[in-house]
Amino acid sequence: MPKTQYKEGNTIMQKLIEKAPPVLSPEPGEVLDGTVIYKGKNKLLLDIHGTTTGIVSGRELRDSFLTFHDLKVGSPVTAMVLEEENDEGMIVMSLRRVSQQKAWDRFHALVEEEGTMQFIPQEVNRGGLLANIDGIRTFLPVSQLAPVNYPRVSNADKNEIISRLRKFVGHKFMVKIITMDEDAGKIVVSEREAMSEQRAKALEGLRVGDEKEGEVSGVVNFGIFVTFDGLEGLVHISEIAWGHVKNPSEFVNVGDKVKVKVIGVESEKLSLSIKQMQTDPWEEIAERYPVGKKVQGTVMRLTDYGAFVKLEQEINGLVHLSELTHHKVTDPADVLTIGKKVDVQVINIEPDERRIGLSIKALLPIDKAMLERLKKEREEDEAKEKSEKSEKEEKVKKKKEVKAGPSSDGGFVASKTGKKYYPAGSAQGKKIKKENRVEFASEKEAEDAGYSS
Repeated sequence: MPKTQYKEGNTIMQKLIEKAPPVLSPEPGEVLDGTVIYKGKNKLLLDIHGTTTGIVSGRELRDSFLTFHDLKVGSPVTAMVLEEENDEGMIVMSLRRVSQQKAWDRFHALVEEEGTMQFIPQEVNRGGLLANIDGIRTFLPVSQLAPVNYPRVSNADKNEIISRLRKFVGHKFMVKIITMDEDAGKIVVSEREAMSEQRAKALEGLRVGDEKEGEVSGVVNFGIFVTFDGLEGLVHISEIAWGHVKNPSEFVNVGDKVKVKVIGVESEKLSLSIKQMQTDPWEEIAERYPVGKKVQGTVMRLTDYGAFVKLEQEINGLVHLSELTHHKVTDPADVLTIGKKVDVQVINIEPDERRIGLSIKALLPIDKAMLERLKKEREEDEAKEKSEKSEKEEKVKKKKEVKAGPSSDGGFVASKTGKKYYPAGSAQGKKIKKENRVEFASEKEAEDAGYSS
């Protein structure tokens, strides 16, 4: 009887063993399926095949697919083994690591199909924007930003560039992968590439002469960048206004809405104009400022050759140095200051060249004292001219004497095969051999013979 009971018990035990799930011996890196049996604020417990419990906690809960957020008790889930067993006898697992592999699979698929993806930067450096996607370092260089987002900064101010880039932290970009290094865990993305098709379509329908409303995206010392319809163009400093523009920042600020005219399309380079959206004030300028008219203006700029006087918005005229006063002036600052109101007379106008010649002295009276001053200046000029003439004549005379040089036999010589003549007593003259020598009594005789000094 005992023997029979033993056999029967052994059979039952064998059946139980056969029905029991296999004992797990997980290794780090292995991916296992399980079921959520507990979900806390920062912890997840998983039932793994009914034989053991897995735990996922901390940063290993967070992945780019927001898996933890959507899980609840009873939900099936896949996780990667990090440690075979912790102090509590549970397998330490990770949702993030599984998600990372899924991310690489997704990245490879995007590269193959030339697709785009969403990129949300978490930090910046001088080179661009960065994000961490399940441990994969993702970088968007400044040079790969779309023109509408490119930080246009004068003189490439690095601190200003970083300040502009910080505004994009948390911003959603659509990008395209341009390089991928799975071994190093890095990818580089481009917003420009992602928008290239959109830009190409926008450029196809763009024509010279089109008028657009856009937004100022950058102000630099050589002009203004304006974006519209996903495109960006440059308003050169010469196309900002009809008048002289010294500093573009005096006209617009980043973010301002402006109307522009397309004046050039070359590949992806757009040339725009703001001034051509306005009437050229010079079209009527000749009528408003006829020669001889007396007007008032404001001194805006002083130069070595005169002063520029503002007559109205964007219309300046030049008072040449010789038209400042009746007496001689070498520096405009001696008689004028910037901002001073002055009366001037129009003495010539060239609308095509956008020039107006003005005179201050034409409106100034010539009294007795002025006559005396002019007379004195004229006498000084004549004396100076006479002195300069005498000095010049003296220099010519000395040059001729030097040219003649010392001559022991009072003549000039030349080589029969040469082209120049020399004083007979000079070093050059003495070098000419007797059998090859031609002699002359004077310079004129030598020159008449075809020789030069």
